[in-house]
Amino acid sequence: MASQAHSTDRPADDLAEVDLQLILAVDVSPSMSKVEQRVQRDGYVGAFRHADIARAIKSGERGRIAVLYLEWAGPRQQTVIMPWTIVESLDDALTLADRLAALPLTEGRGTSISGALSAANDLFAKSGLRSPRRVIDVSGDGPNNAGALLDPIRQVLLAEGVTINGLPIALPRFGGTDGFAMYDPSNLQSYFERCVIGGPDAFAIGVTEVPMFATAVRRKLVREISMNMGQVIYAAYTARSDRTVDCNVIGQLPGR
Repeated sequence: MASQAHSTDRPADDLAEVDLQLILAVDVSPSMSKVEQRVQRDGYVGAFRHADIARAIKSGERGRIAVLYLEWAGPRQQTVIMPWTIVESLDDALTLADRLAALPLTEGRGTSISGALSAANDLFAKSGLRSPRRVIDVSGDGPNNAGALLDPIRQVLLAEGVTINGLPIALPRFGGTDGFAMYDPSNLQSYFERCVIGGPDAFAIGVTEVPMFATAVRRKLVREISMNMGQVIYAAYTARSDRTVDCNVIGQLPGR
């Protein structure tokens, strides 16, 4: 059963119709420091507090979307932090942001993007919602390095018409020996482009600096909600690096 961010006298069947079912699949694996996790959570909170999100939602035919916030790490850790929530106004978006801001951060072991996608597939199947579009928004700072191979579950989702978008995170690694993230930013972007994203109008927006994060999240959400796809990296985009990426090699990025 979907939960709403507000009370309404609408029939339940009417509320089941939304423009978009959006799963925010957020990486909380060990490679994400507490600072990065906080920046990531605050980015989503800040985005839903911005008027741009409410305007994007109202641009749809029904003027409402359903959002679920999922934190993931290893193969057996996928935690629904905030269940399906219907958002159709700025007040709804602010309520969602306040609820998310009040929740504690979680953490886990391993980086199983395949596990996150599998969990998202089950959550769509049990949502009780109907929509013309379903999107999984995967953030992460590394490749699939635990659990099942990534491509088989990705192909299942793409065959069902689901869009998978990406937010590859390559922030400076404070306190490390070289001060930078574990993975080269261009390598991680290439991995997400070739191995993670896919489906109708799929795109990836990389984040390499902390000040970029909030703006990147907001722009990504506006594009996902409103289908405003200007200046986006498409799944079929050809102007990429010439690195070879084997998407079924666990934990390996090009050039590593």
